[in-house]
Amino acid sequence: MAAMHLTRRAFALASAALAAGPSAAEQAKRPLVIAHRGASGERPEHTLMAYRLAVEEGADFIEPDLVVTKDGHLVVRHENEIGGTTDVAARPEFAARKQVKVIDGETLEGWFAEDFTLAELKTLRARERMPRLRPASAAFDGREAVPTFQEVMDLAKMESRRAGRPIGVYPEMKHPTYMASIGLPMEQRLADALKAGGLNSRTAPVFVQCFEAGPLKAFSKLSRARRIQLVGQDRPQMTTAEGLRAIAAYADGVGPDWPLIIPTRDGRLNPASNLVADAHALGLAVHPWTVRAENRYLPAALRKGEDPAAHGDVAAVFRALYAAGVDGVFTDFPKLGVAARG
Repeated sequence: MAAMHLTRRAFALASAALAAGPSAAEQAKRPLVIAHRGASGERPEHTLMAYRLAVEEGADFIEPDLVVTKDGHLVVRHENEIGGTTDVAARPEFAARKQVKVIDGETLEGWFAEDFTLAELKTLRARERMPRLRPASAAFDGREAVPTFQEVMDLAKMESRRAGRPIGVYPEMKHPTYMASIGLPMEQRLADALKAGGLNSRTAPVFVQCFEAGPLKAFSKLSRARRIQLVGQDRPQMTTAEGLRAIAAYADGVGPDWPLIIPTRDGRLNPASNLVADAHALGLAVHPWTVRAENRYLPAALRKGEDPAAHGDVAAVFRALYAAGVDGVFTDFPKLGVAARG
């Protein structure tokens, strides 16, 4: 027990260096590389193998998106619709579970995590969501099950010991208002999991993110873990000076879609916006998402060839974001983010 206490204490002390705040001392440190769903450009997303590879490639944080099972467990999937990331469509025993739902205003047809118990989900196998774009990743289809959040936290601690450096977790609450509407609220479950995992502090290697402000505010009353408000390009008002002031009242940082920091016009990267400077002036960290290497996701001037799956000059995007002063970057290719960071 004493040895375990010392290990946890050493882990907590070392992880304090990952605070990523906008103070002068923090700005002098290198920005975080956050593995978006693991090394999801190379392995099926949200699998333990994707997270392990991300750590091997130098990622500082691994990101699990969270949904809730029918029996109340936090599991890791990008969306609660699991047809695109598991083999459930090929499982005749679950054919009758396919249905149409409206999730946050969007009509979706498929299979949904909240209609499965954890034991049932564990019988499924993960697969690559974009096999045509990432066929090398699709070669790993079927090898792993859907992980629980507890398994990802355990992996982060084990990898911290193996790598000799703290590996943080960066969970996202997915559709929490919808989940609450069907009797499966997420905020308390997540807060309890973080407390049990020794991650209930301002210096713990954890950030909690969400696109919805209300659940993030509710979570702030349940946990001391740092919070990040995600912002898409459809809500640019949230990144104005006034919008950022509102965010600073309940969050520790902002996670904008990266073109809100480095605009792309005429197929090129343009000079940085004022977002980073404005956020830092309010004490907010800035962690943009998601840098991907494929031509499909890059402005025309950075593409190489005509193949959407071919890799373009993604290093230029990383360099522009780092030069703009961001505190961290989400990427599907952590190795490339680490290399560009130097």
